Amino acid sequence: MDDDRTVSVHEPTIETALPGPETKRLVEADDDVISPSSPRAYPLAIERAAGVTVTDVDGNTFWDFASGIAVTNVGHNHERVVEAAKDQLDTLVHPAFCDYYSPEPVRLAERLVDLAPGDSPKRLFFGNSGTEAVEAGIKLARHHTGRHRFIAFDGAFHGRTMGSLSLTASKTKYKRGFGPLVPGVDHVPYPDPSRAESPEAALETTFDALEDLLRTRVPADEVAGIVVEPIQGEGGYVVPPEGFHQRLREFADEHGMVLIADEIQTGFGRTGEWFAMDHWNVEPDITLMGKGIANGLPMSAMVARSDVMTWGSGTHASTFHGNPVAAAAANAVIDVIEEDGLLENARTVGTHLREILADLGADVDEISDVRGRGLMIGVEFTDPETGEALGELADEIMHAAWKRGLMVLPCGQSTIRFAPPLTITLEQASTAVELFADAVADAVVTTEQ
Repeated sequence: MDDDRTVSVHEPTIETALPGPETKRLVEADDDVISPSSPRAYPLAIERAAGVTVTDVDGNTFWDFASGIAVTNVGHNHERVVEAAKDQLDTLVHPAFCDYYSPEPVRLAERLVDLAPGDSPKRLFFGNSGTEAVEAGIKLARHHTGRHRFIAFDGAFHGRTMGSLSLTASKTKYKRGFGPLVPGVDHVPYPDPSRAESPEAALETTFDALEDLLRTRVPADEVAGIVVEPIQGEGGYVVPPEGFHQRLREFADEHGMVLIADEIQTGFGRTGEWFAMDHWNVEPDITLMGKGIANGLPMSAMVARSDVMTWGSGTHASTFHGNPVAAAAANAVIDVIEEDGLLENARTVGTHLREILADLGADVDEISDVRGRGLMIGVEFTDPETGEALGELADEIMHAAWKRGLMVLPCGQSTIRFAPPLTITLEQASTAVELFADAVADAVVTTEQ
């Protein structure tokens, strides 16, 4: 195991009041020049990072158990990833991959089509963000099928550009003021076992809605594709019941629809497999990749079966796609995950983390569910009597955790997500839950006052 695995294992240290004075100055400067459209969870101004630890401009250190929204899967500033990017910077930065050829992105593409779920021959298109991968998937599905409509799921998050935003259904604020959106997108319930009498009931609700949609409102032969997160991300880290993805694959095949798996948050070992669809042995027609692909450098990919990628030259491209610096970093990420056994570590530490969070839940009435796969774990907070989502409490917990040096983020209506680097140890997971438990205890008291 490389030493990077144990980089920055010291516990968080808070030296100033939060936010500190330098952070306050930076926040004020940011407010003057940066678009207010970017949300900020709390006033944290990061100066440097290594492994799971980030240091703010005031010298306070925190453990990043959000991994930059599931991006730094091999830990911040991993030595081998940084070295690979630096070496490529010395050689070539921009080959104009849309017009010419370059070895590093081709080598990466060969590896990604092999790692993508399923055994069919595949090809890929590189993008610069997850949203770009979604947009590419939308275009390819339309082009390949000759159809224009899409089916997505309630609670979904696929991005904020116009096409991807039309698929998104997690928060109304994303859509307010931007209509009309792309027409022809319909949503059905995502099967959430915590919202149903049983996993089977959750499945039937979803597939009854799909059948009703095609029976009453949407001609099946107009639907180009179904877009699904294997495990919902912003919707609440929702793990669907067993059998869901197999039935969805059958449904898509029955109606000639392209099945598009948005693995942007679930990919690159996050759930203990290379991609979450591997848990169910289901091969999508299109797999969307991003976030952890290059450990923080801007890159994404849309991988499709070769018999689906039927568009021709010039139909889709991007000036910066296939950037060799990002590709070099991505190749290093794959090496680190493979050589350091991070899939197994995600499974082992993830199981431990879920178990100790569940133990915490047994003592805290407001914790209604702990769920996830690998190191993609959600802790949901609801009123123990009414079942109502406790969004204010979840927000208070997030801030209380930050003040103790633990960075976590919300999802769903009242869920806290744990998505630490795949490199964390059992001991770090245990310490993080101790910090989280203190935050929960304080937040429960605060919100009850």
